[in-house]
Amino acid sequence: MKILYGIQGTGNGHVTRARVMAKAFKQMGVEVDYVFSGRTQQNYFDMDEFANYRSFRGLSFSTKNGQVNSFHTVKNTRLCKLLRDIKQLDVSDYDFVFNDFEPITAWAAKRQGVPVIGMSHQAAFLSPKVPMFGHSLLRRSFIKYYAPADIYLGVHWQPFAQNIIPPFIAHHHHNNPVNVDNKVLVYLPFEDLNSVIDYLRDFPEKEFYCYHPQASNASSGHIHLRTPARDGFLNDLANASGVIANAGFELSSEALKLGKKLLLKPLSGQFEQDANAQTLLAMKAAHVMNYLNPNALDDWIHSAGQKQINFPSDPQPLVDWLVAKQWHSTEDLHQNLWSAVS
Repeated sequence: MKILYGIQGTGNGHVTRARVMAKAFKQMGVEVDYVFSGRTQQNYFDMDEFANYRSFRGLSFSTKNGQVNSFHTVKNTRLCKLLRDIKQLDVSDYDFVFNDFEPITAWAAKRQGVPVIGMSHQAAFLSPKVPMFGHSLLRRSFIKYYAPADIYLGVHWQPFAQNIIPPFIAHHHHNNPVNVDNKVLVYLPFEDLNSVIDYLRDFPEKEFYCYHPQASNASSGHIHLRTPARDGFLNDLANASGVIANAGFELSSEALKLGKKLLLKPLSGQFEQDANAQTLLAMKAAHVMNYLNPNALDDWIHSAGQKQINFPSDPQPLVDWLVAKQWHSTEDLHQNLWSAVS
């Protein structure tokens, strides 16, 4: 069996999920080729699991000061390049395409009649049972046409529908996994770094470890800046008492599994992050702010801790389901994976 795995590379969450899947595929001896799109190749890091992966420009969004910049998003779209990449990508040698919201592999497979299994957090929103706030019909149409699939598997924090599975959060060996009460991990990559520093400056009782694409490794008092690096990030996440972040799905999932309390500032203009924030707020699993609000940070610092959610670490049942090609039946997979979640 030979699989082409297409992964949305705009954020690190899709890549994190792909790492878990890549390990399971390798253990089963399944031949998989990897394609990423959404950022330039030099901006990926810690990609050893994916061997000779390919990357394309694809589609992405531009941000400024914590919100989607629609003008620059449209301006930076290279539609002719996208269409050319779709046309030139040959997927005919693959049994199927496994797709995490990646448009080039999805559309290339659609053109060439190769089956596509789409598994993503975005796919969960195709179910009317999943909370989505406003313009739901338009947004569901966007998800379907952005990365079309024959079968959709959604990934979410609750079993809203039969085709929704929980996130897979890998076990990691941490240098010091014991919680440090005054340590906070900060990951707000879409905010201006200077604005984040100013925001944290008035809370010297906490040690903030701030990962940001504009940062260099340096410390100033209680604020410790870090360049993005997977191992360092995971070690700081393991022993932090809480996480301040945008409302991306994967980091929130990792924090929930580790029992870290969350303060979320969703990326303005991205419906998925708004929905994530509101869902976690309804679950009483996160605090939410719409801007870098010092009162929200103060309230969060003095709030109670978060209980752990035992999401699975092993995607073996999903890999077995994929290899068996029994894709139109998701009930057993759904029950198998959710039965162990507490």
